[in-house]
Amino acid sequence: MKLATFNINGVKARIGALSDWLQEQKPDVALLQEIKSVDEQFPRQHFEEMGYTVETHGQKGFNGVAILSRLPLEDISRGLPGDETDEQARYIEATVIGETRPVRMGCLYLPNGNPAPGPKYDYKLAWMERLRDRARALLALEEPALLAGDWNVIPQAEDAARPEAWVEDALFRPETRAAYRRIETLGFTDAFRARVRGAGHYTFWDYQANSWERNNGIRIDHLLLSPQAADLLRDAWIDREVRGRDKPSDHVPVWVELDA
Repeated sequence: MKLATFNINGVKARIGALSDWLQEQKPDVALLQEIKSVDEQFPRQHFEEMGYTVETHGQKGFNGVAILSRLPLEDISRGLPGDETDEQARYIEATVIGETRPVRMGCLYLPNGNPAPGPKYDYKLAWMERLRDRARALLALEEPALLAGDWNVIPQAEDAARPEAWVEDALFRPETRAAYRRIETLGFTDAFRARVRGAGHYTFWDYQANSWERNNGIRIDHLLLSPQAADLLRDAWIDREVRGRDKPSDHVPVWVELDA
């Protein structure tokens, strides 16, 4: 099973780039974030004609997550549990029925949190605590599961080209990284770091200040695997070259291949 997480930064604005990538790479599952579309206006038929089952949790103009799958999907749930007043569309979960076994997948778009400190940062940290509760529940199933998406977290200094520029940013503040570690150390494996070590590996380059041309990037898109999913890990990689294409997202896909 080959699957990728990809913050597409507007499905309508990037439909050409996304379609080209899907046709070339043919992921079994694509977990999308920041689709910026309500469910009714998502170009569902377009992707269904490409062979994908489509499940969305959208919001007008902001946020939004989706799962595109060539494999059967079951038990779809929308929204992160723990706060019934939260109207932001940032989480969708489903079981993907692989050729040899099912895998439970949570697709997430974690809040940015800036400016920090402030209400937006408080929301980010509270959201991460709710995600930790959901992560614990997934681990309790003792089945292959993963949490993947745009985490808006720079885990370590080596995950930024210029870490000193991010010291006061919500993506790199100590409280953010500590909240991320509390989730990871429940028993999850960072799929990319299980395969690739060292600095210089990024998933996001801002559109401003020639960040792409200068390789001034950060790694904020992650796939965390439960122990049962980690046992199935064959490979993980960043699809870096997508950022250099015409009208790209500011993120690139991050892949895992599982024996499932």
